[in-house]
Amino acid sequence: MADAPSPHAVVALPFVAPLLPGLSQIIDDYDVILCDVWGVIHNGVAAFPAACAALEHARGHGVSVFLVSNAPRPNAFVASMLDGMGVSRDAYDGIVTSGDVTRAVLAGRAGARVFHLGPDRDLGTYDGLGVTVSDLDGADLVVCTGLFNDDVETPEDYRAMLTAMQARGLTLVCANPDLVVERGDRLIYCAGALAQLYEELGGDAVYCGKPHPPVYVEAMRRVLGLRNEVPPGARVLAIGDALRTDIIGATQAGFHSLFISSGIHAVELKSEHGAAPDMAAVAQLFAGPARPRAVMPRLSW
Repeated sequence: MADAPSPHAVVALPFVAPLLPGLSQIIDDYDVILCDVWGVIHNGVAAFPAACAALEHARGHGVSVFLVSNAPRPNAFVASMLDGMGVSRDAYDGIVTSGDVTRAVLAGRAGARVFHLGPDRDLGTYDGLGVTVSDLDGADLVVCTGLFNDDVETPEDYRAMLTAMQARGLTLVCANPDLVVERGDRLIYCAGALAQLYEELGGDAVYCGKPHPPVYVEAMRRVLGLRNEVPPGARVLAIGDALRTDIIGATQAGFHSLFISSGIHAVELKSEHGAAPDMAAVAQLFAGPARPRAVMPRLSW
């Protein structure tokens, strides 16, 4: 006969996140917002006006808003891209990208020969850094900003190249730790997927964006410059659509987080096109220690 459970046993209850009707419900609890870009304020094709308006309202309440993106390009490039999508600069105080952190890493490697693994549109990342873009055979290190052609390629197409890199002991600097990102109604592979495979092959990877600490250190340095003080972690709200980068990154940094369900997890949460998510699926997604304060299908005020 099985032993009866102890009356003092601790039973783990499933995580239940409140489904928030609008950012206005919690805005008074925060001094700073660190907001993801892809999947929150645009889908790679078009901006979400309600999300942009919500950030403008937050700034009107005295909250400092910094966009924190795993884009592998410097922040000025992302600002120009958002301009082209019609995102008002009134929606944010500044932008911090993994490309900014990548440039900081490379600034300490003046004279290095760098193999650029990614599309040519990202070559501006190296401007003014004193490094030389090289072929792979002559490279001292590799900087990965993405796949050469993310419309058709997958990480498996790079296995042979990554194996050769690992055999030479080359460090891979990952300028975008995202595994996938939303582009319209599709998910495409990012540099993080190549870095992940490289580590599986025994290679050494350095990550420059979320969920890793350097990008949050840079974001809070920018906050300090704007506000003349860094608020306690409980007064910082990170907003994002990815468990692995946004929610885990915020938790590890000691910040609160707000999860947007209609981004890269939309299909598994039945939250496509801004539909209310299946909350049982949300509870399953956040079965681990990293849990958001609340959930919204899409960011709005």
